[in-house]
Amino acid sequence: MTAKKDSLITVKSSEKLYNFLEETNLHKKDFAQMIGVTLSYVYNLIDETIPFSTRSTTLERIATVMDISPEEFTEYKIPQDPILIDETTNFIREKQREKNLSTVQFLKSFPRKQRLEIVDILRGASPIPLDWEEVNIIAQVLDISKEEMYVFWEKRLRDVLKVSGFNFENNSELADAMFNCAREYIHKMTN
Repeated sequence: MTAKKDSLITVKSSEKLYNFLEETNLHKKDFAQMIGVTLSYVYNLIDETIPFSTRSTTLERIATVMDISPEEFTEYKIPQDPILIDETTNFIREKQREKNLSTVQFLKSFPRKQRLEIVDILRGASPIPLDWEEVNIIAQVLDISKEEMYVFWEKRLRDVLKVSGFNFENNSELADAMFNCAREYIHKMTN
């Protein structure tokens, strides 16, 4: 009876995935890249050649792209380490909603190689990139001003420096000079 129950779970999740791909007209290759798996793995999930994934990372990525909660998959087990959605992720999601972009539409705005990183940001598993140009691409896609996005980038860089041992109290003048220079550079870029 357990095997039959497991089979029903697999069918339900596989069908949910198949229906999503059909409804959104999202190519399986694009979907595979967005969630960080191979194309054959996606085909195997849909065709039920293999059991539907129980790996929380994979299920969270699938759910993120589908704009659903991972708990909608019965295979999903809530991880012991909670995922924390920070203010930057909330801000990005809010801007995405304001532009009426589905997650698939949003992801298609990025180069293929960057889509998995964006999925991980949206699901709260990764912070925004340190690379300003990557952050700037997010800002451009969502029509966010560079100055507005800079605030989140600076906070991210400050967090990284602090974790790496940079003492902001002892180096306040240096930190102020660095960030003032960065703000001026961003301001020049927008004018």
